[in-house]
Amino acid sequence: MKNILVFISAIVLLCSCQSKPAAVSNGSPADFKIFKGTNIAHWLSQSEKRGTERDSFFQEKDVRMIKELGFDHLRLPIDEEQMWEADGKRHDDAFKLMTNCLDWCAKHQLKVIVDMHILRSHYFNAIKKPLFNEPKEQEKFYRLWTDLSSVLKKYPVSDVAYELMNEPVAGDPEKWNSLSSNAIKTIRALEPERMIVLGSNLWQSTKTFDVLKVPDDKYLILSFHFYEPFFLTHHLASWTNLKDYTGPVHYPGELISKTEFDSLAPNQQVIAKEFVGKVWNMNELEDYMKLPIQKGKELGLQVYCGEYGVIDNAPVEDKIRWYNDMISIFNKHNIASANWNYKSGSFELVSAKGVENEAMIKAVMGK
Repeated sequence: MKNILVFISAIVLLCSCQSKPAAVSNGSPADFKIFKGTNIAHWLSQSEKRGTERDSFFQEKDVRMIKELGFDHLRLPIDEEQMWEADGKRHDDAFKLMTNCLDWCAKHQLKVIVDMHILRSHYFNAIKKPLFNEPKEQEKFYRLWTDLSSVLKKYPVSDVAYELMNEPVAGDPEKWNSLSSNAIKTIRALEPERMIVLGSNLWQSTKTFDVLKVPDDKYLILSFHFYEPFFLTHHLASWTNLKDYTGPVHYPGELISKTEFDSLAPNQQVIAKEFVGKVWNMNELEDYMKLPIQKGKELGLQVYCGEYGVIDNAPVEDKIRWYNDMISIFNKHNIASANWNYKSGSFELVSAKGVENEAMIKAVMGK
């Protein structure tokens, strides 16, 4: 009888142990450490792809490739119109793609920054931006983050961060300071320790960090974007006034010399005149970043270049030299970064068909 009782007790103990779920740690915000990442552009943001075409554009094999290339995180832009109806109802298919991506990244040990890229009330190149002038749009912005948090809060704070909004463009910097402060308060009421990425005003410019008011919050990352000099990084970009420029561009040194400028046709000179004789090199790039570097040191916060890159149309050797200088600056000042972008578009590391641009990858990885 004694042996039977011991056996039964052992069975009960085993079953009780098996019935209790293993404790799941939410990690620590201190463990959200990033340094080298890439943007997943033209998937859940700035894209007309839907259905099978959107599903197949970015998959787990891409996450695996990003990890194998040596990146430690990805920045995931999402647009309001892809994720929600105008009335705030979720597009479940888009939310599923987003959470699939986060699950794949967890599996392959990549951190993720979920970036609210474009709102119906705010697009960085739009002339009118109701977000900064209409209280109802501001309240909607806070509701979107409340809803997004309700889905994403299950992911550990050590693995996933939130970027409030991509490239705010407020005529009055105080309007962005107020909006971002209130958005952070909204998220903090729900997730006190989630890492939040705060960008500077006017397209996340380095030059506006002196007017950026940063809340007293140790779980923030300060973000800027970098596409200087524009004459190089957007050479022949179809959406800019450089689209018709057929003359030379150089890096480092003079972007275009006076002699070269004088030899251009009059219509070409109109396009190039603001860049003639301007000298760019690593020292000039570094000087452009001095305000965010300084603010990061003063506040003890990570500084993050969430976008940087040179368009495919630029001269290859000049482009690679620019990337080499950028990586050197990032390394010197411990600036985390994510190149624009991983796949497709005009700045990609990998073509839409999965063909790797080896020279670009080597430059971005600092090899």
